[in-house]
Amino acid sequence: MKILMVHNSYAKPSGEEHASQGIADLLEANGHTVSWYRRSSAEIIDSKFGKIKSFFTGVYNPNSVKEISKILDKVQPDIVQVQNFYPLISVSIMKEIKGRNIPIVMRTPNYRLFCPSGLFYTDGKVCEKCTTGIKEFSCITNNCEGSIFKSTGYALRNAFARVSGLIKDNVDVFITQSQFQKNKFIELGIDSDNIGILPALSPKVSQIFEEREGEYISFIGRVSLEKGIENFIEAAINLPNLKFAVAGSYHGLEYLVDNSPTNIKWCGFLSGKELHNFYLDSKVVVIPSEWYEGFPNIAVQAMLYKKALICSNIGVFTDFIKNNENGILFEPRNNDDLISKINYLMNNYDVRTSLGINANKEAMSIYSHEAIYNQLMNIYDKAIINNRKKINE
Repeated sequence: MKILMVHNSYAKPSGEEHASQGIADLLEANGHTVSWYRRSSAEIIDSKFGKIKSFFTGVYNPNSVKEISKILDKVQPDIVQVQNFYPLISVSIMKEIKGRNIPIVMRTPNYRLFCPSGLFYTDGKVCEKCTTGIKEFSCITNNCEGSIFKSTGYALRNAFARVSGLIKDNVDVFITQSQFQKNKFIELGIDSDNIGILPALSPKVSQIFEEREGEYISFIGRVSLEKGIENFIEAAINLPNLKFAVAGSYHGLEYLVDNSPTNIKWCGFLSGKELHNFYLDSKVVVIPSEWYEGFPNIAVQAMLYKKALICSNIGVFTDFIKNNENGILFEPRNNDDLISKINYLMNNYDVRTSLGINANKEAMSIYSHEAIYNQLMNIYDKAIINNRKKINE
């Protein structure tokens, strides 16, 4: 099968880049041919003119139509998988793809289909204002991006995509990452027959490694407010005799590092061997997110490393964390509850070990590369069937 991947990469490396490349690698490892139409926001990050231009290209970019047309002629894909359009590609390409009767799947690791920022999060709490009333323009009234210019651009491109139907009418299957996310999409108007579930593809972890008890209570991933980093820091302040550590880029939030307690070790962005050792050195991994995560592969990685997990009782975590069986849930933004759960696990070696073993078994069976590949093929088959139905209508 020939697959064309479409993705507007972010200016700095993110989970979406790793995820899209991971899927491409998985497909190629199973004998498929993968091609790319890829742009990067790094092209405009230091250009004032580029940022102004992206205000318009995010809504509609005729150049993208020409580019995708040439690529389609050359590649002749059997299926197109889209991840992110913005701000340089835009939804303008959808009509060109579907005009050739090519099945389209769209991986949706967040909620940008309904919320311009993609997070359903503002002012430190879950927010779904963009799904009712003035819809996307709530992004402007709330100034969700911290810049009226940027918030307006985000709102306009989302509004255009919704009103034009270029996404909803042309995507044959939306790929969500959990049952929770699928239910939310159905609630917001996407037909259940047009939704598939594909958990995050975690990098392979060799089961042959020297297991360590570890010493840190760890936070892993991009450091941001919606991921609950402030809650994590507050827990460290209240537990000064325990060691905490953070692995992840904190660009733009340096003030959190400067004002954090001395029992937190800030390691910055880690990958490869360094990240491997960080997992091994973790005693407990905390994921204190305050928004509806898609499916953080940090969780699966921790499970594969047999580490006890403490996760927020919100969104996707309620799907795969069975409380006190393969992890522990706590109420998001409830610092007392988080501290209580950390103390409980730190004082109970047998419980930590049991949680890690159970989590590992589940990750090996449900989230293995083989299992995810089979799910992806089922999604592609469904997209081909749905596309055929549209052609025959």
